[in-house]
Amino acid sequence: MIKQIAALHSFRGWLLTFGLLFAAIVLIPILNVFVSEESFLHVPDYMFPLLGKYLCYAMVALAVDLIWGYTGILSLGHGVFFSIGGYAMGMYLMRSIGKEGVYKSDLPDFMVFLDWKELPWYWYGFDYFSFALLIILLLPGLFAFVFGYFAFRSRIKGVYFAIITQAMTYALMLLFFRNDTGFGGNNGLTDFKRILGYSLQDPSTKMGLFMITAFVLFLSYILSRYIVKSKLGRVLIAIRDVESRVMFSGYNTLHYKLFIWTVSAFLCGLAGALYVPQVGIINPSEMQPTNSIEMAIWVAVGGRGTLIGALFGAGLVNVAKSWFTVAAPDYWLYFLGVLFIVVTLFLPKGFLGIFDRFTSKNKG
Repeated sequence: MIKQIAALHSFRGWLLTFGLLFAAIVLIPILNVFVSEESFLHVPDYMFPLLGKYLCYAMVALAVDLIWGYTGILSLGHGVFFSIGGYAMGMYLMRSIGKEGVYKSDLPDFMVFLDWKELPWYWYGFDYFSFALLIILLLPGLFAFVFGYFAFRSRIKGVYFAIITQAMTYALMLLFFRNDTGFGGNNGLTDFKRILGYSLQDPSTKMGLFMITAFVLFLSYILSRYIVKSKLGRVLIAIRDVESRVMFSGYNTLHYKLFIWTVSAFLCGLAGALYVPQVGIINPSEMQPTNSIEMAIWVAVGGRGTLIGALFGAGLVNVAKSWFTVAAPDYWLYFLGVLFIVVTLFLPKGFLGIFDRFTSKNKG
């Protein structure tokens, strides 16, 4: 097993991977704790939630790349899986508030405001982190498995699959916007106090969540790399290229597509769960169809069918989004649209394709 994992990368590739992991888990915390605030090398406390958010988006990009880049199935519904994981974590964090809310009640504040008398049955168990973690790990994948089974069995693919996943996203967004569903309505779940007894406002907690997110992203990358480099990955690429020939060769493509679709949803749910305690809120706007479209753009910009490209694209687009929302918020969607058009027309392999072209010329 260790030899198989070691064979996933060249020595230089592993050196770069562990270098980035070292920077996230060791170097950045050192720059925060031991470097003076007057130094330009100092990493301020407020950067940890922002960097953690970028890492969560990178996990989502990996998930989208597995299903779209390597299997050829364009999904515009991954915002749902991200939100399911996020809401599961948010429900645990809301129950952790206890009687420290505005109304000093055992119920979450929004339920008291809406004159709810008791906790809904689907909130039972979220007093315990272990139960919330179980839901985070199982529910997004289970939901994806059921949805994917009926969709793939009916041979729905291409633009039709993209349409029904977007319709699913929109329908669930409208459901969660309703106050009577018990998920906070349009305000969602927010005003969290602590996680596992640790204050979410404490700088050490923010740093810890960032480091955990970096390590989970590393494990997600190893899992994704293992899948695409295995025989399973070769079958997925064959399905992407010509599915009919794969079926003619005797493979049941339903099993392969259903597996990678479920794994992709699992990674998205995990990213959503790590996102919520760092950002401090989860609401139905995370399910907006535009968010799922953005996820596909991250992968296209970085390089579809390349895990490193997906990570790079997520980082590049979201750093640009952070800058635009401060400097020119009205122009962000225009920039995103132009970026996607330019990448589609002139950079079919994304920005990573430019790097590959440059290195191949140097070798030549």
